[in-house]
Amino acid sequence: MPSVSHKGMSMPESPIRKLVPYADAAKKKGVKVYHLNIGQPDIETPKQFWDKLKTLDIKVLEYCPSNGIASYREKFAGYYNRIGIPVNATDFMITEGASEALSFAMMSCLDQDDEIIIPEPMYANYIGFAAAGGIRVTPIPTSIENGFALPPIEDFEKAITLKTKAILICNPNNPTGYLYSKEELLTLRNICLRHDLFLFVDEVYREFLYGGKTFFSALNLDGMDKHVVVFDSISKRFSACGGRIGAIVTRNKEVLAAALKFGQARLSPNSLAQIAGEGLFDLGKDYYDGIIAEYQKRRDVIVKLLNEMPGVSCPNPGGAFYAVASLPVKDSDHFCQWMLENFSHNGATVMMAPASGFYSTTGSGKNQVRIAYVLNTENLTAAAECLDLGLKEYAKAMVRELVN
Repeated sequence: MPSVSHKGMSMPESPIRKLVPYADAAKKKGVKVYHLNIGQPDIETPKQFWDKLKTLDIKVLEYCPSNGIASYREKFAGYYNRIGIPVNATDFMITEGASEALSFAMMSCLDQDDEIIIPEPMYANYIGFAAAGGIRVTPIPTSIENGFALPPIEDFEKAITLKTKAILICNPNNPTGYLYSKEELLTLRNICLRHDLFLFVDEVYREFLYGGKTFFSALNLDGMDKHVVVFDSISKRFSACGGRIGAIVTRNKEVLAAALKFGQARLSPNSLAQIAGEGLFDLGKDYYDGIIAEYQKRRDVIVKLLNEMPGVSCPNPGGAFYAVASLPVKDSDHFCQWMLENFSHNGATVMMAPASGFYSTTGSGKNQVRIAYVLNTENLTAAAECLDLGLKEYAKAMVRELVN
């Protein structure tokens, strides 16, 4: 019988989605599942998006250019310039979500067996994209004790080899919510210039900042035009995840030219989502202030409730809408599955993403989970109560299992 490829075998499962069959089974039994596993906001997609689709008058849904519709790229660039990041529409390539942008950039800038340095825990799909391209991930461990701050420069220097081609960060971070400061980005700039490396920065969560914090884009680093490649998306900013529209943003024309060849191979990104999405960039301060205030309220609720649970520790995220918490369990993969299969409270249970899948280092993060605080505070409070009781019942179940 023919077998699948080594690449297929080596592709990691998504920690965000691999427990979906257990969640589906719970729902079939009538159990409500609070989805804290995935960054799917419950905030409505802005009305402007739907209004554009409703009034659309086209007779043929055509392919668009492989790098995206010109007017959409102009709108995207205009938004960047308004927030103090000087770019041109020619610095953009539109992609099928930020995921495709990351994949195209990796394939455009790194060869088979090249190395990319990524602080861990990291967005799980970074590991998958690297595996698909035969690229080696060199993880730099961060610590929950200091909120997953950027490790010392010495840790990066020690990790760099002749095969190292890039450093990748997510800012603000998925899964930890850590917000990298301008000073930390300057540290990365110095490393990249000294060793002639690309600096990949996933800036999808740029607006989601809390406690008066400010954001500094890697595109504003002096002397880094040839080094910086930024990834962006409408998915989180405008709660339009299903639109699947992202972008590569870089002033390095060689990188864009290489990425475009991959884009031509997949023909074009989604035309409808670009047409409907153009007006989203006209949304003003009131829109952003509203969603930021809502997410900060959600963050404050869930982090407080988590830290009140016996044996649970959760740093306070500075941005995005994720938090990583350590739990009083030995194996969060087992615990998260157990919650879906064996536990409910008031007819409900909780789905979380085991954090082990956000680590490239085998065995790391086994007692941690990533929580996406994308539900309203009422549902977050109910989910936290369910988790608290579930942890206590799980501890009893593990004792019974040992005794038996």
